[in-house]
Amino acid sequence: MNQITPTPKIEIIPSSAPFSEAQRSWLNGFFAGLLTDAPTPLSAEQGAAVMEGGDVDDGAPWHDQTMPIADRMKLAEGRPLRRKMMAAMAQQDCGQCGYNCNDYSDAIAAKSEARLNLCVPGGKETARMLKSLYEELDKAPASAAAAPAAAAPAVVAELGRSRDNPAPAVFLGRQLLNKGKSEKETWHIDFDLSGCGLDYVVGDSFGIFARNDLGNVDQIIALLGASHTTKIRGETLREVLLDDVSLAPAPDSLFELISYLTGGAQREKARALAQGEDPDGDAGTLDVMAVLQKFPNVRPHPEAFVEALEALQPRLYSISSSHNATPGKLSLTVDCVRYVINKRKRLGLASTFLAERIQPGDGVKVYVQKAHGFALPEDPKIPIIMIGPGTGIAPFRAFLHDRRATGAPGKNWLFFGHQRSDCDFFYSDELNAMKTSGLLTRLSLAWSRDGDKKFYVQDRMREVGREVWTWLAEGANVYICGDAKRMAKDVERALVDIVAQFGARSTDEAVLFVAELKKKGRFQQDVY
Repeated sequence: MNQITPTPKIEIIPSSAPFSEAQRSWLNGFFAGLLTDAPTPLSAEQGAAVMEGGDVDDGAPWHDQTMPIADRMKLAEGRPLRRKMMAAMAQQDCGQCGYNCNDYSDAIAAKSEARLNLCVPGGKETARMLKSLYEELDKAPASAAAAPAAAAPAVVAELGRSRDNPAPAVFLGRQLLNKGKSEKETWHIDFDLSGCGLDYVVGDSFGIFARNDLGNVDQIIALLGASHTTKIRGETLREVLLDDVSLAPAPDSLFELISYLTGGAQREKARALAQGEDPDGDAGTLDVMAVLQKFPNVRPHPEAFVEALEALQPRLYSISSSHNATPGKLSLTVDCVRYVINKRKRLGLASTFLAERIQPGDGVKVYVQKAHGFALPEDPKIPIIMIGPGTGIAPFRAFLHDRRATGAPGKNWLFFGHQRSDCDFFYSDELNAMKTSGLLTRLSLAWSRDGDKKFYVQDRMREVGREVWTWLAEGANVYICGDAKRMAKDVERALVDIVAQFGARSTDEAVLFVAELKKKGRFQQDVY
């Protein structure tokens, strides 16, 4: 019988490092697994840089889409850099970056992802914070830079399953959902996926690579004093500005470029804007064109100008159709964004692209982003309560079509609200037909502008709180889709009140009850 030689104990973290014996043991094991040659012990300073106080991983209390970034960063104080990076994300786990928030931060910390501006919902606040944290990472000793459980580089998925490998789809058409004197502009959008063979599951999101507005692009070229045929990256300047770079909001790197090209007070102003300051009180309104207008005497070289801009990011939308019901076809429900700043009309990139710039038969690059914990229950008999005002109805229309296509016997209750019943009742014919057929067990509506007093979905929930509690007691799943900062918080507060009142619990017990629903996957949110 062969004799087994005991493996010698490897000491990488010295006893002088500021850790407990258990932490030292864990770190020694971790680094021993990474090293194949004889290891060089880390100094106490290097060990502290890795662990930053000995925090291995004790959850993410900042993982709340409704929490301001300043509060999230405060909760992350004393944590490892990778955890601070996660706290800087928008906490939506939306997948626009190609990861969830935790994996994106781990990839940056492991230096397998160099792009720091992929968190679209977090905007410039997140990008600036990540840049600052990344600089701290660069200052750490090389041997201390790797974080525990660092993420591997993102693997390029099959066609249409990743933002890095989009598929070609065909735009079929659009239909305006608002009527009469509505103050909103909301469109039902259809795509043909049959050519690329892409499928999806209800709850997933759809990524769109939109083009910038041609009029906006040509105005920027004029402000540069350049020709639209100037060659940049093997393409014309117009082509690059249309398809490759973001024109809103203006990145800090553009202000830095301008600061090099001007002097005096203008240089100081550009430097201040590059540092996130707001010398004129207009920083939040400055897109790329507005910056060129703000510094009219500066005309960057087109190539330097393009290099100072950020890559154009895809936009994600909740899917409002079911592959089981309409294979090869996909639908979205999209609010069109238009507003005016300083007498200039601003356009939402993807929403106006879908509402007016793309035409039936045109191709568009797309991908399906798998949902993170937002899906129909595996057991089709489980009842569901869906709360989705405005375009928040999108995934619930998909849920209902899917349950009808698959013959799911579970009860379905939809809470829908908007401004006015006569012009903002999206899919009214569809929903009323589903109610008549019995597919939609209950349909509860709330209109904020129909009466003297504003009335929202959370108010309707409280009105029928006893029935909501009965459904919860029967095992119903609850879903929310819509605005994270206001609606989602108000709906969750209403749910807590309903549990307290009709479940005979204290407020604290009701909060714990709702928290338990979340842990069990019975309370799911798709918020933005």
